[in-house]
Amino acid sequence: MKKGYLSEYFTDVAYKRLSAVEALRHRSNQHEFDGVGGLKRMLGTARREFPAMFIYLSDNEAGAVMEAGFLTWYDAREAHPVRSEYRLYYPDTKVSERADERDLLVIGRRPDDSLVVIIAAAGSTAENQVAWLFGVTDLDFGGYAVKTEKEADRMRLVFASRQVLELIGVEVEEQAPDFLGLMLDRFGGVLPKTREFSAFSRETLRDVALGDDPDRILMAWMEQEEILFRTLERHLIGDRLKQGFADDVDAFITFSLSVQNRRKSRAGSALENHLEFLFTARGIRHSRTAITEGKARPDFLFPGHAEYHDPAWSAVRLTMLGVKSSCKDRWRQILAEADRIPDKHLLTLEPGISRNQTDEMQAKGVRLVLPRAIHDSYLPEQQTWLMDVAGFIELVEERQ
Repeated sequence: MKKGYLSEYFTDVAYKRLSAVEALRHRSNQHEFDGVGGLKRMLGTARREFPAMFIYLSDNEAGAVMEAGFLTWYDAREAHPVRSEYRLYYPDTKVSERADERDLLVIGRRPDDSLVVIIAAAGSTAENQVAWLFGVTDLDFGGYAVKTEKEADRMRLVFASRQVLELIGVEVEEQAPDFLGLMLDRFGGVLPKTREFSAFSRETLRDVALGDDPDRILMAWMEQEEILFRTLERHLIGDRLKQGFADDVDAFITFSLSVQNRRKSRAGSALENHLEFLFTARGIRHSRTAITEGKARPDFLFPGHAEYHDPAWSAVRLTMLGVKSSCKDRWRQILAEADRIPDKHLLTLEPGISRNQTDEMQAKGVRLVLPRAIHDSYLPEQQTWLMDVAGFIELVEERQ
């Protein structure tokens, strides 16, 4: 197990595509995953019952569908002197009701010896993200492929992969306790404004220089801010958690939602803050949230508000950039921004957006911009269309 790597949260992982007999209830009298070859390497040969969390992910659900349960691992021919036939029994759950043939099945073993069963709808963004997180390949093999702790030790977690972990209910615990005292002194025991905190995060990252690769710089800044924010947040909300909520369930839910919403909001603001600093440092003229038409305010306009509203300024020299730390269906919002610019750019940290979504983006004139480290979460045919941060900067510099 290595700190900051996948093995910190999953010691072993097995994956395959669901067969019809496993997924479709009307095709099977048993609720079982077929256990063959590689799965025995992961679970052993003794009969066992594992506590498990079942998770279903698709692009049609507002979030992950989760239900706690158990998995029973056993040899269906235990009494046979020679032959064995291993199975993994699962109960009816909200997750099993949604499973379908060809969905991606991932069974992960946690350090506490519990199991996580993830089913991601075939062809979905969720499937791409789960596959990228766990290094899923060779899905046409037919049986289970297994990644051991040694392999998971090589899979370093970055900002985007931490987002996928949290999508499946795994709280990422990485913190920077050495900076806590400094933050408490600097900010007086409260969460500062996002611009101030983004500037502080850049200040504390000593091994990043503005002359470095902009793709690496942006990811380094985002990761540093996320770790520092979680460190300060955990300290500040600790007292509230210690007080407890007694029997006030509504108060607990309200508090939990406020924490989650603040995290999402601050991630988006942090991304814009770091981009603004990067553009300014490189001498790229721009306006942030300038009004174009009506109440439309694109995140970034190049070279700026004045040029956009100058009829004599050629539209081919204008560029707009929408910024969303995660897309989902919200990418369509930028279509109504900056009417003078038909081809729009959208920078995101969302890994593995589905082929259907990126095809629609292309049809609508939207070009995705992602840090280069996230490109490999997309299919090879998608990657030829993606733009990295360095490429986008070159584009706006040429137009200016």
